[in-house]
Amino acid sequence: MINASLRELSQALAAKKISSVELSTLFLDRIERLNPTLNAFVTVDREKSLKMAVAADARIAAGTAGPLTGVPIAQKDIFCADGWRTTCGSKMLANFISPYDATVIRKMHAEAGLVSLGKTNMDEFAMGSSNETSFFGPVRNPWDTERVPGGSSGGSAAAVAARLAPAATGTDTGGSIRQPAALCNLTGLKPTYGVVSRYGMIAFASSLDQGGPMAASAEDCALLLNTMVGFDERDSTSLERPVEDYTRDLEKPLNGLRIGLPKEFFGEGCDADVMAAVRAAIAEYEKLGATCVEVSLPNSHLSVPAYYVIAPAEASSNLSRFDGVRYGYRAPDYGNLDDMYMKSRAQGFGAEVKRRILIGAYVLSHGYYDAYYLQAQRIRRLIANDFVEAFKQCDVIMGPTSPSTAFKLGEKAADPVQMYLSDIYTIAVNLAGLPGMSIPCGFVGGLPVGLQLIGNYFAEGQLLNVAHRYQQATDWHQRRAAIE
Repeated sequence: MINASLRELSQALAAKKISSVELSTLFLDRIERLNPTLNAFVTVDREKSLKMAVAADARIAAGTAGPLTGVPIAQKDIFCADGWRTTCGSKMLANFISPYDATVIRKMHAEAGLVSLGKTNMDEFAMGSSNETSFFGPVRNPWDTERVPGGSSGGSAAAVAARLAPAATGTDTGGSIRQPAALCNLTGLKPTYGVVSRYGMIAFASSLDQGGPMAASAEDCALLLNTMVGFDERDSTSLERPVEDYTRDLEKPLNGLRIGLPKEFFGEGCDADVMAAVRAAIAEYEKLGATCVEVSLPNSHLSVPAYYVIAPAEASSNLSRFDGVRYGYRAPDYGNLDDMYMKSRAQGFGAEVKRRILIGAYVLSHGYYDAYYLQAQRIRRLIANDFVEAFKQCDVIMGPTSPSTAFKLGEKAADPVQMYLSDIYTIAVNLAGLPGMSIPCGFVGGLPVGLQLIGNYFAEGQLLNVAHRYQQATDWHQRRAAIE
């Protein structure tokens, strides 16, 4: 059961081979044993989880269960969950108990009947690429506990990679699902912007943030995505469109598939061994009937500078609500209201969050708005247009997810620019609002390598099909970290 897929778990529950209470207990015991090593979870509440499992078993017995009712899952600690501590990896929210459910949480638990195993660690307010900025300490990669799991959804990635949970949710603002999926040998999907509701998902950069699934396989991600999507009137950026079944095209053959290879992704900047693994994966696709065409994303080199103007600008606005007044951390000693604001924010935010707030406030300030923020938005449009042109020549774009395998804890902590460059291949997808995913495609020195797939708008079904067919032909995604 520990290594079973979501479909296998669902079938075992439906056939009464195991109960949700037994299954949840199995994973909760494993979390208790291994989480002290990995620090993947920040909040576990066995009593709450088992209460949900009892309710799931009752639904199964009554014949009112959905496809994933009773299956346990880990939730990134950026999603508000009623009665659960929701910290966003920050001292600012270290004691915040959410009074309501995020839409994703409600859809997964109240509607689909999944069981929450707890809330996973993350970079503070989702700002980071290594899960080292968390107030609760760094997460360790199950493949090598001296290395990072990637960020910001590092806790979710480590939890699934170590099989502390069969699947997890993540969020992706500049690569925060795909990069940790690549570094931990998982499949992770960032949907088209607006497909998954952001209501109750603590905001970092509102025009970029998007929730998505993380699991061992594309089939698992498809099943999970089915429970997450749908129009939500409480999210002004939620898109009203027909709900899809993302498992429907998984078995479709790849004959005639056109794979676009951006020349900008296959130049300098990527480790040679990582690139070799990526090229080997693309060769496997050619064996499956796909053809490759060279495409160009001429403005992709501007994605990192544009992102690090736009995202901090939105963060400085979103995080202004954390002022010590209504909720969150309040400094214990202060002289007046202004002093309370300053001390609460100085003490409540970590260094990386402060850095991005300052950058954001600067680029939005009078005299600099046109020079930085407006220019970055123009570049964003150019980057999106590059993808529109590229997709006239191909069906899906492929390349590396990350320029390297997992790096050592502390290796890039003192150099923010080097850390930011970890997302050089993923950021453009967020700026354009496109769907993207990472799938396992090999190992270098015992560490996982991820292949990035980028689709056209609303092409999640096609991406999952392309990933699934590759996973039927290879076994990279089935390899497990020997954490014990």
